Amino acid sequence: MSKTILYFHGFKSSSDSGKAQDFKKFISESTKNTKIIIPDLNDNFQKAYQQVEELINNHGPNIVFMGSSLGGYYALYFSQIHNVEAVLINPAIPPLKDFEIHLGENENYATKNKFELTKDDISFVRSLHHKKIKKPENILILLESGDEVLDYAATTEYFAACHLDIVYGGDHSYTSLKDKHNKVKDFLKIT
Repeated sequence: MSKTILYFHGFKSSSDSGKAQDFKKFISESTKNTKIIIPDLNDNFQKAYQQVEELINNHGPNIVFMGSSLGGYYALYFSQIHNVEAVLINPAIPPLKDFEIHLGENENYATKNKFELTKDDISFVRSLHHKKIKKPENILILLESGDEVLDYAATTEYFAACHLDIVYGGDHSYTSLKDKHNKVKDFLKIT
């Protein structure tokens, strides 16, 4: 059976992220029945949500999710709705603690797009979570303890019932992903 992986990049990033492109190459070289889609998510959270909904409608029903940082937050949310597997890389966790530091004007690192982030935007993105992880066995968390942006210990606690894979060292970009490609492939049951 063919599957589609929807891979979501992090905040102020794009589909050109090195780890996303490396994983896409791995999937194209090692699978026959798997398609990977890495959209450039809109910097506006509500528009990004609508994009994801559209992608799901156009590429379902055999979808699994993957995401990094804020993309991991999105991947968790949608995997819970659709009751499917997700791989989260150094994911942001509810309630997106200290996200207010991004209020005001921001610039996407990759696209150089400038955008405004308001309190309403933050309220909206914070609303995209479930009070409880419904099927922790469907979630694989890839963490590096050296993440300088997110607290890996808090992430470990939040996802304690899920499959956890912690690499000591590294950073927020998750430098170990190439070493985890086959683990991800096996977890998502892709061929």
